[in-house]
Amino acid sequence: MMYDNKSNIKKQAKGNVTYGSNIVLSVINLATKEIAGVSSIVTKFSSMLKRWFSNNYYEGVKVSYNKDAMNVDVYINVCFGYNVTEVAYRVQENIKNSLSGMIDVKINRINVHVLGVEFPKDELL
Repeated sequence: MMYDNKSNIKKQAKGNVTYGSNIVLSVINLATKEIAGVSSIVTKFSSMLKRWFSNNYYEGVKVSYNKDAMNVDVYINVCFGYNVTEVAYRVQENIKNSLSGMIDVKINRINVHVLGVEFPKDELL
């Protein structure tokens, strides 16, 4: 953005700014991993196939677009002992804040799919 010195009004530069899908997916992935209680982002073999053949899927993260807004689906496992609802909510908020702060994108919805609870390895013995 540029500012007019006389009136201090924001003026948009002419042209478009586009973001590669890998940037969006990476931001979502990192924002999810930052949250305490997230054990892992679920990546299955079928997910790896989707990653090879789709631009909108990366390590348990799927992005789709509805008109000019984005829909996000994240698939996670939660650590044992954490409140599942609270972890999912914090993941949603962190993704929203990260995307808004880094690339100014409109978000329609963020769906967090908790697929399981992971126990510490020493408790399994």
